[in-house]
Amino acid sequence: MSSEITGAEIVVRCLADEGVEHVFGYPGGAVLYIYDAIFNQEKFQHILVRHEQAAVHAADAYSRSSTKVGVAIVTSGPGVTNAVTGLATAYMDSIPMVVISGQVPSTAIGQDAFQECDTVGITRPCVKHNFLVKDVRDLASTMKKAFFIATTGRPGPVLVDIPKDITMHKCAYDYPKEVEMRSYKPVEKGHAGQIRKAVQMLLQAERPMIYAGGGVILADAAPELNKLVDRLGYPCTNTLMGLGGYKATSELSVGMPGMHGTYEANMAMQHSDVLISIGARFDDRVIGNPKHFASNSRKIIHIDIDPSSISKRVKVDVPIVGNVKEVLQEFLAQLDAADTRPNAAALADWWKQIKQWRDRDCLKYAGSDTVIKPQSVVEKVWEITKGDAFVTSDVGQHQMWAAQYYKFDKPRRWINSGGLGTMGVGLPYAMGVQMANPGATVACITGEASIQMCIQELATCKQYHLTPKIILLNNRFLGMVRQWQQIDYGSRYSESYMDSLPDFTKLAESFGHVGMKIENPRDVDGALKDAFAMKDRLVFMNFITDQTENVWPMVKAGKGLTEMLLGSEDL
Repeated sequence: MSSEITGAEIVVRCLADEGVEHVFGYPGGAVLYIYDAIFNQEKFQHILVRHEQAAVHAADAYSRSSTKVGVAIVTSGPGVTNAVTGLATAYMDSIPMVVISGQVPSTAIGQDAFQECDTVGITRPCVKHNFLVKDVRDLASTMKKAFFIATTGRPGPVLVDIPKDITMHKCAYDYPKEVEMRSYKPVEKGHAGQIRKAVQMLLQAERPMIYAGGGVILADAAPELNKLVDRLGYPCTNTLMGLGGYKATSELSVGMPGMHGTYEANMAMQHSDVLISIGARFDDRVIGNPKHFASNSRKIIHIDIDPSSISKRVKVDVPIVGNVKEVLQEFLAQLDAADTRPNAAALADWWKQIKQWRDRDCLKYAGSDTVIKPQSVVEKVWEITKGDAFVTSDVGQHQMWAAQYYKFDKPRRWINSGGLGTMGVGLPYAMGVQMANPGATVACITGEASIQMCIQELATCKQYHLTPKIILLNNRFLGMVRQWQQIDYGSRYSESYMDSLPDFTKLAESFGHVGMKIENPRDVDGALKDAFAMKDRLVFMNFITDQTENVWPMVKAGKGLTEMLLGSEDL
């Protein structure tokens, strides 16, 4: 009896040996042998989505909300091209993920065969790495390399493209326990001398600032960051991708920095004398105009796993390349051993200044008895879930309100597309989160434009008994587009009004879910409590909100961090 198995069976065995529990996908001609092998196994569950984009988004959120690796399978041609947005979304936010794509048979490659496309070429700019498997004997080692590359160094999505004939061919199965790649050796430990220099610089600071990003979350370094901030008593700001890295309810947290960050976070970033960046990359939405940012002299320490991110946009004084968790552990050990202590008098003055900035209360908004304010809905969600929910969002005004008004105290609870800013991710993200965290409370905060981009996934939720609570902040506009058009384009609302919306209540009910429409501010609290009490149902809440609300504060494109608009009175 032959011990050889098919390439399709090898793929399935590799996934099982990697400990994969869930795979999101959509079958098609080029992957039918793989799907046949999936039918004959019980090691992992396959989740059939309704669109390939949702498969990759769900796998992405599966990774973001856990320490597991999300996996998706798509077919060749349009299957892959539909997956590209999901790959680019994960790539921009450094999310570990493995995507398996089918390809036409090896002999047909380059012949314009049915459902053929140049998968390696198309995906190369938006994956960490990709492979085209040309020999079934290379399949197992390629799969091992894919998981290794996706999860080490700066994480990212890896694609494995497998021609159909390779899934038919047979060979012996041998899955390597470890893999060594001569050209890929990411640094893990930071340079001890650089860390020592950084510790001294930080302890001598008079106006210190801790700026933490998504790298803290990806490295599971939130415990170390919390220890560092609490021990030093320094102000900490968390980027959009870093929310939950340091507890938002602490007095030491000054909120989010950047385009829609708090007044106190932006002012403290700009006026600090020593700034330590931990797993953050000084991107355009955080520091605004780099020239304006560089106009204040300060010392900058930058910790990042990716050397190419250091001094890319902002020149730094002490670069430290390494895994954030390991670097912070060494940092804390050196802090314990240091003779110097923070300058208490200077720190007290610095906090006095920050309090003055904080007293501006930049997130204050006008309440109403007649129209629902979107900010108040998010605040109420935080209150009812006791800050313990997994919150997914789409992109736009609702995303910023969720980031501003839901106080994240734990990492991996805030799931959103930061770098690429992809609309449509909210619902598939909620699916991925719930598959990775069964029994958890999952809330999807979305807008009426974003939710329609992947709304067909309500069928997937029904099929797999997924029960996120969908909180639709419905202002009948492409909200962020309308806001920019009001501020920068003379209130010419070109194609930003949603003129023909479905009845979301009936739509949700047609998929077998619970639908609600909430129009009165007095009904917000009760509707949310009722929805979250229905543990075993997906509840779609359509909140009809104030159309005129804008996200404040706001730093306009090309402006500096301190050039904030705090409200409509600044226009």
